[in-house]
Amino acid sequence: MLDPELLERTTARRAELDELEEQVAKQLAEVRAERDELAVAERVLERMTGQLAEERASAAPMPGQVAGRAVMLIPHRESGVEEGSLPSDYQRILSAVRQAAGPVMAREVGEVVGVDISVKAKLEPLRSKLIRLVDRGWLRNLPDGRFTTRL
Repeated sequence: MLDPELLERTTARRAELDELEEQVAKQLAEVRAERDELAVAERVLERMTGQLAEERASAAPMPGQVAGRAVMLIPHRESGVEEGSLPSDYQRILSAVRQAAGPVMAREVGEVVGVDISVKAKLEPLRSKLIRLVDRGWLRNLPDGRFTTRL
């Protein structure tokens, strides 16, 4: 016959091992669940990255053509795009707005860049360029119609 003390010890150890097995199985299930969640998160991240890349590509200014020749479009202001990428007349306009003591009207910019401000037909193309610089993020248009640089 088996020694009752040894039988009691083996039974106790078996119970400890059964409890340990339960804990390990529970941890394994948690690890597998988290791994599955990570796989889903990676797929979502890949999809969103692709969508963002497509959106950025479609939002980027496309080079235009006039009479079969490439024309330079005004790029959006973003990191990595320098003021030097603007055509020279736009650079002069931007410089005139920057040199002003505060927000300026199109007429004041015209005086600085040499536009005949007495003729409305000559001032409107300048106003159009100012608006284009606002649309691309280079300038701000205040509610009263004056223009100022972005911070």
